[in-house]
Amino acid sequence: MENTIANTDFDLPGQTGFYRGKVRDVYFLDRQIILVATDRISAFDTILPRSIPYKGQVLSQIAHHFLTVTADILPNWVTLMPDPNVMMGLRCEPYPIEMVIRGYMAGHAWREYREGKRTLCGVSLPDGLKENDPLPEPIITPATKAQEGHDEDISREEIIARGLVPAHEYEQLEEYTYRLFERGTNIARQQGLILVDTKYEFGTFEGKIHLIDEIHTPDSSRYFYAEGFEERQSTGEPQKQLSKEFVRQWLISEGFQGKEGQDMPEMSDEVVKSISDRYIELYEKLTNSRFHGATSDNILNRIRQNITNAL
Repeated sequence: MENTIANTDFDLPGQTGFYRGKVRDVYFLDRQIILVATDRISAFDTILPRSIPYKGQVLSQIAHHFLTVTADILPNWVTLMPDPNVMMGLRCEPYPIEMVIRGYMAGHAWREYREGKRTLCGVSLPDGLKENDPLPEPIITPATKAQEGHDEDISREEIIARGLVPAHEYEQLEEYTYRLFERGTNIARQQGLILVDTKYEFGTFEGKIHLIDEIHTPDSSRYFYAEGFEERQSTGEPQKQLSKEFVRQWLISEGFQGKEGQDMPEMSDEVVKSISDRYIELYEKLTNSRFHGATSDNILNRIRQNITNAL
């Protein structure tokens, strides 16, 4: 339970910078970037107090799997995976937005809809939808990428008007987003899952658009089990999920949504193990392969050595 990676603090050959995100530690070199997926977990833009065994490995390996099987749609940033928790690749210049795409009325979209809003990021929504209902067609609801605090919804028109992304490039990002979502949806369906919503991040390298960051992981995506979906929807039962939403729901049940004055609940060993088990289950469902947890006496030394050898 304690054999986890909360933080890394490497001094790598050729390192020019470092950034600690909510989940990943990012090392910059001149033309390369190294992403170390730690076992930290965040929800409501808050890092939870305990790390989750194997979470970082699950994230890295799912992301690498999907980056590989979508490389025919557009190039991506990854060139090497030297360790189960590490991806190395091109140092792209990121666009300052996330392309969120939704096929169902769930999560943040549902919470907004429930409050009476019928427009999300400039996209009109029909009346009469219930939680987890399929949308008439997938919609893109972009968000700004906040260095700290909450990402914010933003419309296509505002992105272009503010000059965050040139209009012709944004149109290309939309096309890539729809194609990636279709691919992810088809892969999920083959494994008995529904890809509910997800986000993609893009950047440029030598003037060409690349897919960056992670894709189709439980941190960036929401999945339902396909079996029993219609029955649960017709009876108003909660959908069976394989995503990080169950962590958010647990926090909500404990009175925490990241708002001022709210205290983070304690995480028991049972809660930590249940989260770890769900991540592993999603890996096995999505990749159709058995998960083999990487073990070592000193995980940090293993990761440092593998990165150094790759450099």
